[in-house]
Amino acid sequence: MKILVVCGAGASSTFVAQRLRQAAQREGTELLVRAGVPGMVAMEADAGDVVLVGPHLASALSEIERDAVTRQAHAVLLPEDVFGDRDGTRTFALVKAATAADRIERTPR
Repeated sequence: MKILVVCGAGASSTFVAQRLRQAAQREGTELLVRAGVPGMVAMEADAGDVVLVGPHLASALSEIERDAVTRQAHAVLLPEDVFGDRDGTRTFALVKAATAADRIERTPR
C-alpha cells in the first residue's frame, strides 16, 4: 500500500511518515510511505492509495480530495494532535480505516 503524507513544506510530514512506517512494521504490514506537499497529489500519476493531509491544510482539503479522487486515492485529514502520536499507531489506524472503507465500497452486494 502506498501512502503520501502532505503538509505545507514537507517537513512535518516527514516525521509523520517515519512514525507511520514504524507502526506498520511493528504490525507486520508493508507500507510505502512518502512525505510531500499538496501539489504532488495532482502532479503524480501514482500519488498513493491514501493521502494523509496535515491538519494545518484543512482549508485546502476539498481541493486535495478532488485531486486524490482522480488518482483513485482517499484523502484523510489528520487530527490537530497528530504530531503527538509518537509511535504512529493512531495515524496507522486512520490509514487502516480509510482502506477498510474502500474494501467495503468495492464489495459486491
